[in-house]
Amino acid sequence: MLAMQHTIKAPISISGFGLHTGVETTLTFRPAPENHGIIFKRTDLAGDVRIPALADYVVEIARGTTLGLGDVKIHTVEHILAAVAGLEIDNILIELDNIEPPVCDGSSKPFVDKLLEVGLIKQDAPKDFLVIDENIHYADEANGVEIVALPLNDFRMTVMVDYMNPALGSQHTGMFNINEFVSEFSAARTFCFLSEVEMLSNAGLIRGGNLDNAVVIVDKEVNQTELDELRDKLGIVTEMKIGQSGFINEKTLRYKNEPVRHKLLDMIGDLALVGAPIKAQILAARPGHKSNVEFAKKIRQLYHQKKLEKKFQFVKKEGVVFDNNAIQRILPHRYPFLLVDKIIHLEMDKRVVGVKSVTVNEPFFQGHFPGQPVMPGVLIIEAMAQTGGILLLNSYFDPTTKLVLFLGINNAKFRKTVLPGDQLVMEAILKSKKRNIVTIDAKAYVNDKIVSEAELMAAIVDKESQPKDEN
Repeated sequence: MLAMQHTIKAPISISGFGLHTGVETTLTFRPAPENHGIIFKRTDLAGDVRIPALADYVVEIARGTTLGLGDVKIHTVEHILAAVAGLEIDNILIELDNIEPPVCDGSSKPFVDKLLEVGLIKQDAPKDFLVIDENIHYADEANGVEIVALPLNDFRMTVMVDYMNPALGSQHTGMFNINEFVSEFSAARTFCFLSEVEMLSNAGLIRGGNLDNAVVIVDKEVNQTELDELRDKLGIVTEMKIGQSGFINEKTLRYKNEPVRHKLLDMIGDLALVGAPIKAQILAARPGHKSNVEFAKKIRQLYHQKKLEKKFQFVKKEGVVFDNNAIQRILPHRYPFLLVDKIIHLEMDKRVVGVKSVTVNEPFFQGHFPGQPVMPGVLIIEAMAQTGGILLLNSYFDPTTKLVLFLGINNAKFRKTVLPGDQLVMEAILKSKKRNIVTIDAKAYVNDKIVSEAELMAAIVDKESQPKDEN
C-alpha cells in the first residue's frame, strides 16, 4: 500500500523556557500543505522569516542542534524534530516567538502529546522516502563515533553509548519500528554529567536548565558544600543532594537505560534534517549532535543525488548512473562535441566517473593522422572536462539552468595514445570550491592505465548571464 504524507488537523501551542538560552518561548504547530516539509518560522521578527529543517541550515552543534539563516537562529530543535519525525508527520509549520523552543521536561513527550491532541490527517501526495540501497558509513575515530546505514525496506535504529562511568556504564537500545517511538523513546529526558554542569553554566549553555528538565549523573567526588555552591550558582531553588543511585536527588529514571534512549531520540530528530523519511537500518556507536548532523548531511547528499538521477535518467540501468540521453538533458554539448557516452559512478560534490567508447568512425579521425588514427589530446581534455561538468552541475537541483565555463588547464600531461577501439574512462575529483569557482583533478584511463591527466578550473554561471549573439 502506498504510504501517504501527513500533517496535523489544527494549530496547537506550547510555552516554556529554552534549555540553553533560558528565554521564554511560545511554540505553535500549524498544518502545512503537501510537499511543504518541516519549516520553522520566527514570528518575533519583522518579515516572513522561515528556516527549513534541513542539514544545510545547521549552524551550531554545541550541546544541541541550531538552525540558522543569515543572522536568524533557532536553537535546540532536535526534540521538536524527533516528535514530528517520530509521529511520521511530513508537512508542518513550527512557529516560535523567540530563539529557542521550550525544553519542557527535557524529552519529546510534551510535543508528542500536543500533536496527538489535535490529531493527524492524511494528505493526497505519497511520501517521498529515501531508500538506502548501499552501505553508508561515518566515523569520527578521535571520539570513538561510528554510524552506519544499511539497506532495509523499513526503518530501524540501534544505538550504543559507553561513557566509562559507573553510574551510566555501557548502554544500548534498539527501535525496530518507528511506531515504537511514542511509547518507548519519546519520554527519555536529556542528561549530563555533574562534572559538565559548571563548565556548561560558565559557557552560558544551560541558562534554562534545572533538575526538572535534565537527569544529572554523578561522575566525580563532591561534598554537600560544593553542591550547595553549585546550586546557588545555577539559580536552582530546590535542594541538591547526592544519593546512592548515582544521580542527583535520587532521580528516578523513566527507563532503566533512559540516557541511551535519549541518544536515540536525539538522533531521530537530527536525521529528520535529511528532509525525507528514510528506509534503512541505522547502527550508531557513541553518537552526538556533531556526528548526527554530519551523517545527515551525507545522507541528504545521497537523497539529492537520487532525486537528480530520477529526474534525468528516465529508465534505470544497472551499472549506469546517466546514459547518453540523460547526459544530453544535463550538458549543452551535442554531436560531434559530446564526448561522454555514460556516467557509471557519481558522488555528489566529490567524484564522478564517465566512459567514452572511441570508435574508428569518430569525425576527428578523418583529419587527425588519418593513416594512423590517434585521438587528439585536446579532445581527451575536453572529455575529462565534460565528465567534470556532470559532477559540478549536479551540485544544483536544476543543472539545465547552469553552464560550466572552464577558466584554466594546469599540469596537463599525455602519457599514452588513445586509439580506435579503446574505451576511455574519465575520473574527475572535486579539489576545491569557492562560491562559483571550482577546481577538479581529472584523469583519463585506458585498460586501467593513465593516458592523460590535468587540473581543471571552471566557473559555474547562469545561462541567462551569458551574452547573446546579436547577429
